Amino acid sequence: MKLLLFTAVVFSLYVGTPAPLHASCKVTWTFHTDCASVNKKIVDQMTAWKSADNCANGGEKCLYTIVSHDATTIKGKHTTPVKHYIDDLTFTFIPEDSNCRVQGYSTSETWYAVLDHSTNYCNLNNLITGSGLHQSSGYTETTNDSACTQYSSANCEKY
Repeated sequence: MKLLLFTAVVFSLYVGTPAPLHASCKVTWTFHTDCASVNKKIVDQMTAWKSADNCANGGEKCLYTIVSHDATTIKGKHTTPVKHYIDDLTFTFIPEDSNCRVQGYSTSETWYAVLDHSTNYCNLNNLITGSGLHQSSGYTETTNDSACTQYSSANCEKY
């Protein structure tokens, strides 16, 4: 394991962009709406994409499971349809005046995962775009390669 972590550090230094040492992604979104509405849309999208049906023609917009949810947090899992890797998801909702700030986090359960072809970013992004939240008034997204594995090369139609 030490060799794997050392390799990840060397690789991130080599490419010139620091990256998480484990396949994961942290994203912050802002929506000009109440957190209850945003929460509901994400829960509804996870429920709609529970089965493998939506991935029959490719992509990974399927196999989401809600582990728990309340007004401030959604915890879930996403299983990749081909290799059946499992990623843990967390959405945390923070009301701010008339806005809702949402902190999203996705991380691979596979202990040795370092690079992920932006899968952890897409786990989160697919729910935001699938629910239409990216078209909401006041929508912003904040992340980068140092907070989100391979973010700049994301292909969420594939992952």
